[in-house]
Amino acid sequence: MIEGRYRVIRKIAEGGMATVYEAEDTRLERRVAIKIMHMQLAQGAHREQFVERFHREAKSAAAIANPHIVQVYDTGEFNGLDYLVMEYVHGVNLRHDMNLQGTFSVREMLRVISETLDGLAAAHRVGVVHRDIKPENILINDRGHVQITDFGLAKAASQATLSTTGMLLGTAAYLAPEMIEDNKATMQGDLYSVGIMAWEMLAGDVPFTSDNPVTMVFKHVHEDVPSLTSTCPGINQQVADFVSHLTARAVEARPADASDALHELQQLTANLPMDAWQYRKPADVGTGGDTEEPTAPALVGAIPAPPAPPLFDSRTGTAPQTGTDPATARTSVMPEGTAPQDVSATQVITPQDSTLTIGLMDARPLDDQGSEPAKRKRSKKPLIITLVVVLVVALVAGAGGSWWYFLGPGSYWTLPQPTDISCKENTECSIVGAKWSDYQSTLNVANIPFTFSEAYSDTVAKGNIISADPQNVGTHISKRHNGRITVTVSLGVKQATIPSDIADPTSADGKDPIKALENAGFTNIKRDDSSAEYSMTLPEGALQSISETPGSTLDHNAEITVVLSKGLMPVTMPDIVGKTKDEAMTALDNAKLKTTVSEEYSDSVKSGSVISASPDSGTELHWGDSVKLTVSKGPETADVPNLVGKSKSDAIKTLESLGFEVKTGGLNILGLVQQQSATGKTRLRDTNGNKTVITLTVV
Repeated sequence: MIEGRYRVIRKIAEGGMATVYEAEDTRLERRVAIKIMHMQLAQGAHREQFVERFHREAKSAAAIANPHIVQVYDTGEFNGLDYLVMEYVHGVNLRHDMNLQGTFSVREMLRVISETLDGLAAAHRVGVVHRDIKPENILINDRGHVQITDFGLAKAASQATLSTTGMLLGTAAYLAPEMIEDNKATMQGDLYSVGIMAWEMLAGDVPFTSDNPVTMVFKHVHEDVPSLTSTCPGINQQVADFVSHLTARAVEARPADASDALHELQQLTANLPMDAWQYRKPADVGTGGDTEEPTAPALVGAIPAPPAPPLFDSRTGTAPQTGTDPATARTSVMPEGTAPQDVSATQVITPQDSTLTIGLMDARPLDDQGSEPAKRKRSKKPLIITLVVVLVVALVAGAGGSWWYFLGPGSYWTLPQPTDISCKENTECSIVGAKWSDYQSTLNVANIPFTFSEAYSDTVAKGNIISADPQNVGTHISKRHNGRITVTVSLGVKQATIPSDIADPTSADGKDPIKALENAGFTNIKRDDSSAEYSMTLPEGALQSISETPGSTLDHNAEITVVLSKGLMPVTMPDIVGKTKDEAMTALDNAKLKTTVSEEYSDSVKSGSVISASPDSGTELHWGDSVKLTVSKGPETADVPNLVGKSKSDAIKTLESLGFEVKTGGLNILGLVQQQSATGKTRLRDTNGNKTVITLTVV
């Protein structure tokens, strides 16, 4: 009895980290399945990691409410062993049905995949990624419906890196490329695993098979999953395309999550013809795959081998020592006896022991004490020689093993050849130019340590290797002195953006366009002075034109041609004094000079002609400079009144006040003006500037 509540009935199955028991919840009177962690894991060096996985399974499953997810009821610790109490599913896992049927019809496949996607959609909606979808974790209950189990690898999508310990957990045949290559689990990764399952249900085998899990994961990263049409002749193209969509190598090429995939499946089934539903792969068509177990677990790193499971009895806490009848075991996992081992368990591939073992000859008993003296004195030389030979062989083997480990192949890694680089025989072959994402996977598979940095390159395409140390295929990298390969990966040609305000002469960039382009990172700037023009609006050095659009982003070494304004054109002040006003204005307008005109009287320059200009003619000016003109109004005049009959003195006073010079003549008896020399509009001065003389005759 566990915690005074759960009475263990029988062992159902055991896996790599736990054993599952059928039990009765005596408090609620219901059947449950209890998963109990192995003793050695609970007490081992990695206890915290495995306990965390147990708790994660409980929390992940508890956060999802969906009939296609196996519920977790309770969690706890009993005698130092963590356990989970889960829904007891009456049924078998999908692997069991696969082993029985071989292949499925499209109708059967779509039903299983539809319910699997529905369960995953509920998980994805709350941000949970399962990370280990495979037939062993898809249970088919006695009503024929799917229930997903084993959320032990699940994590929130926001923190879903595969492992904090360096172990790649999951099953090789169903791992998504990004899980292998980038060590990150995604919702699309769950869909990839579902697609592989669908492929296997229809084809009878997984698309990639190998006796080496490392080779298998390499295929997932570097090869596209073939279309089902290649192995299932006559299958509906829409069905094959749907599975291909789920198993696309690029993450972004798959549906965003299980909800999207389920919606796509519903649209597919709405218009699927009857013969497409009934399709099943002909029995005489091969799978095209290898015969070895396709679900061999994948790994990177090492964990302890699975320990013996704890045993519990319903009365004493010790499990029964005998198994139950496999024929009656319809449980949440494969019944005992259906397979020699739990294929869903995560395993570890360890290197073969490189130590050479030398066997000695079997020892023989000594001769009887009662034998003849001659026999007792028989020479021991053969035995000594044998021992010496054995000792020499052992020393040589030990020396050979030491050489292999410290100096030979065991002491170094050999730099592998990239898949996209062709090497000629007997010539050095560099990895420079290889696609880094593919080669990084190659290094990971070969377990070769590396560090990489990124740099821009004008000659090496983005994502390819610019340089490496070492860089030649076949070079040895020491395992004994922190050896590693250092790689520089191309970011492609460095990009630069033309400042958006470069055409504005008032902005900082517009005041010096070439410097602005250089500061932006451009290195191939051409200045076309032959097209430069003078401008009334653009100052000298401002941008007149540019070969590319401001604000656009280009390769830093793209040629950019700029034309800079020559600014205001220099002009010479024309000689316009004495010319008519119209002639002067035309000359100044042609020189694009701003003109201010004033007028004044001139006794020497006729009306409408230029008296003077400032600055003087011949002065160097520029377009837009200001010029002052003085234009003649002609000689100044005054109206001379009729002074006849006026007194001499009054007449003289009047004329002098107007600016005239006055002379008088006559008898001057009465003192009255009899005559005057000028009347009406009269010039005040002559052409020499002297006052005009008016003569009065006085009587």
